[in-house]
Amino acid sequence: MSSPLLQGKTAILTGASAGIGRAAAHIFAREGARLVLVARNRVALDGLAKEIRERGGEALACPGDVADPQTHARAVDAAHSAYGGLDIAFNNAGTTGPARPLAELALHEWATVIDTNLTSAFLAARTQIPAMLERGGGSLIFTGSFVGTSVGLPGMGAYGTAKAALGGLVKAITADYAHRGIRANALLPGGTDTAMAGDPANRAWAASLHPVRRIAQPEEIANAALFLASDLSSFVVGSALWADGGNAATKVQASG
Repeated sequence: MSSPLLQGKTAILTGASAGIGRAAAHIFAREGARLVLVARNRVALDGLAKEIRERGGEALACPGDVADPQTHARAVDAAHSAYGGLDIAFNNAGTTGPARPLAELALHEWATVIDTNLTSAFLAARTQIPAMLERGGGSLIFTGSFVGTSVGLPGMGAYGTAKAALGGLVKAITADYAHRGIRANALLPGGTDTAMAGDPANRAWAASLHPVRRIAQPEEIANAALFLASDLSSFVVGSALWADGGNAATKVQASG
């Protein structure tokens, strides 16, 4: 029997309390990772950590806002103190922001979306990379989106801008640190069955954009993150992995 894919590895997961992050926490734990779970919802995060421990895994909660530099410092400190270091970071937290045309966004609304989706990724990487270098390298994964990368969608200008910029961040990290064992990659999901997907009508519309005519389950995206986190992707560096049901490969006529 083969060993679990993440056996002996320590991983930070942001946006862990729900959706893709929650699914990834369970999958990473099942594959042997020791987890530091980050999100703003302390109650949900504590409950998730307890669930993982009850199933025989190792996890601790580290509540905080990813737009705050101290959140990332606390998470890395927790990885060091509880598990001896850091090997993997799945920087998954994000927000869509108000669904309005770009010229109707207030500056503070734009800034909130950029801070949560993009600046938080910089803050995470800036803190996580030195910890990974102490271990001889590691895997950084950033959750992007098909929005802003293959298409623009109405009312999602700030979100699409931030998610598209993650591709540049991944390339920058690769240029600076790939020769030192750091693998940085972006994961680009399509529509996914999370709270962000909205009401049933919006989910049906999103499904119609995908050639597979459905949106993903969170576990499907989390399994793609598992690939990027594990040694199975040892030569995948500085890339963007589409997990979007064919959305980027084709353009289909949306229904409705």
